[in-house]
Amino acid sequence: MKGGENLAKEEFCAVGRRKKSIARVRLSEGTGKIQVNGKELDEYLKRQNLIIMVNQPLVATDIEGHYDIKVNVGGGGSTGQAGAIRLGIARAILLIDGSYRKILKENGFLTRDSRIKERKKYGQPGARKKFQFSKR
Repeated sequence: MKGGENLAKEEFCAVGRRKKSIARVRLSEGTGKIQVNGKELDEYLKRQNLIIMVNQPLVATDIEGHYDIKVNVGGGGSTGQAGAIRLGIARAILLIDGSYRKILKENGFLTRDSRIKERKKYGQPGARKKFQFSKR
């Protein structure tokens, strides 16, 4: 580029997972817009409690409205996706400034929720349920 500046914004990328959901999060300097799979956050996650859940790391670190967030999320249901997005945002915030680690860790935003669906076992109709037993 002759005489021009590099116009590319610095992006902080992170991955969050929960249950079967995987969220790829990109944070960049901006006005605080959150886009999930090309839609606005409130349009994608329709339940208010999930929207609040996604915003928790931003509110805790007091950087809400300073960064634009683009998320690509897939797999699982809406709650799992919201949890994955929250973890991804928290990890991306850590890349911006490591001093936020204490706040994020205290609130549990950096903890990967490892609970997943238990597999079905053979000789049973489900993971734990057994077929009806009759002695005669």
